[in-house]
Amino acid sequence: MSETPRVLFWRHGRTAWNVENRFQGQTDIGLDRLGHAQAERAAGLLATLGPDLVVASDLERAADTAGYLGRAADLEVEYDKDLRERYGGSWEGLTGVELARRWPVEHANMDIPDGEDVAEVGDRMQAAVDRALERTPAGGLLVVVSHGAALRMAISRMLDVPDEQREILGPLSNCSWSMLARRRDTWRLMEHNAASLPEPVVLSDDT
Repeated sequence: MSETPRVLFWRHGRTAWNVENRFQGQTDIGLDRLGHAQAERAAGLLATLGPDLVVASDLERAADTAGYLGRAADLEVEYDKDLRERYGGSWEGLTGVELARRWPVEHANMDIPDGEDVAEVGDRMQAAVDRALERTPAGGLLVVVSHGAALRMAISRMLDVPDEQREILGPLSNCSWSMLARRRDTWRLMEHNAASLPEPVVLSDDT
């Protein structure tokens, strides 16, 4: 087995608020019917990768998504509240149209007046991933199940992308994932917003 660690960041399945384009934040919304189907399908694919550890946000939509992989891979899912979505304050429950009308400048910059600062989200996400990696076997696969904005912050931190440039990464669709692998002292983005398994990728591009 390769000693190169890998981290797969997996976004939860669809919710009714996703359909309505409502800001979810840390409001505890469950998966809708399609979201459960998405999670079950994706879990069957991801289980074939042989994950060693699955950690998830304790919010229902992420926890239930992770549960499908836990059952498919015969693993007990661990939960970490630091993997929750960015807290959205008074924005939670409002649609994108409503946010753009009430806070046009702030919404354009995703600057939530009474919400969680993006740097704080990055700090706690990074800490949660680091803790989980300490429990992941050498050369193993860690699966982190969380939320769209929080996952992009975690990926940006691991790739040393400044917080203010986090939008360089496109969004993650419901139940899609990104894969990072470490080479020497650098994390590399191997897949982003994937929903199917690619052909094996050779990490070295020197030959």
